Amino acid sequence: MQAFIFDLNGTMVHDMEYHTRAWQRLFNEELGGSFTWDEVKPQMYGKNREVLVRLFGPDRFSGEEMDRLGMEKERRYQEEFRPQLALLPGLPEFLERAQQRGIRMAVGSAAIPFNIDFVLDNLDIRHYFQAIVSADDVTVSKPNPEVFLRCAELLGVPPAECLVFEDVPKGAEAAYNAGMDAVVLTTTHEVAEFDYLFNVRHFTPDFTDAFMQGLVA
Repeated sequence: MQAFIFDLNGTMVHDMEYHTRAWQRLFNEELGGSFTWDEVKPQMYGKNREVLVRLFGPDRFSGEEMDRLGMEKERRYQEEFRPQLALLPGLPEFLERAQQRGIRMAVGSAAIPFNIDFVLDNLDIRHYFQAIVSADDVTVSKPNPEVFLRCAELLGVPPAECLVFEDVPKGAEAAYNAGMDAVVLTTTHEVAEFDYLFNVRHFTPDFTDAFMQGLVA
């Protein structure tokens, strides 16, 4: 593979529990909801506006209100997750070896720049990536392939030569729709949830196993 494309949340950092908790508290404490954890967790994909529409319908909030709520949720998430902020085991070494091998790398995430910057700059890893595509850079979220195709375009690499790292079925499906293989980090979803996808090459909890090491050997 000529290029690696990384989702961010749940793939590079193990933080989806914090996103889910921040949303659930916002929904129930500020917006009068009564959503359970199991109701909120499956909605943890796509842009913040899309999450709000899926849970509350298209007419509850104005665009301005959704942006305000989304930013409040991100502030809560960052405040709680900051003490735990770290890359998944093995990822620091994986990024360094990939760079040494000349593999081009990108971040392709539904996160807003505020959260991407939070991870890349606090962990000092921005220099590994030749392209960053955020929620602000695409019109349609995963499983639409736009985010990954945009990454490939910016990297100057054919889609078939890109390997995607993801943690959710919608993300791996977006890779499939882009004509890319995927490696799934099992931080947030069970292996069985990916049964309908035929582009997943490997499942792993982190970047330390032999398969992952072989990608950058």
